[in-house]
Amino acid sequence: MNARRDGFTLIELLIVVVIIGILASIAIPKWSAVRERAYLASIKSDLKNLATLQDVYHNGNYTYSTSFADLDFGTSEGIILLIGDAAGTGWSASATHQGLPDEVCAMYHGGSSPVAPATVESVIMCTR
Repeated sequence: MNARRDGFTLIELLIVVVIIGILASIAIPKWSAVRERAYLASIKSDLKNLATLQDVYHNGNYTYSTSFADLDFGTSEGIILLIGDAAGTGWSASATHQGLPDEVCAMYHGGSSPVAPATVESVIMCTR
């Protein structure tokens, strides 16, 4: 009686499930780190674009703006950007991403007051 049975044994299926679990436990933290770096890069990119547009606006109007409409500026998806202080002598801004609510990046330029965590003029600094 050599009955041939097709299929997998319970042990074989259990081994496959364990291997998939091990691979997932390695991949998920790596994926989260990559996503966080992408969010942070997006924040910095928006702040750099804002700085460029503030310079262009200042060259034409001899003052800085607090209005995104004046600057013709739109933020990237998920970015919350605030222009805190803008006057004829300088400006400041801070930004966060909805995916990284505890991470804040900021910069200031000219005679504006520094915004935490920015401590060096015209340099983007983040809390991490």
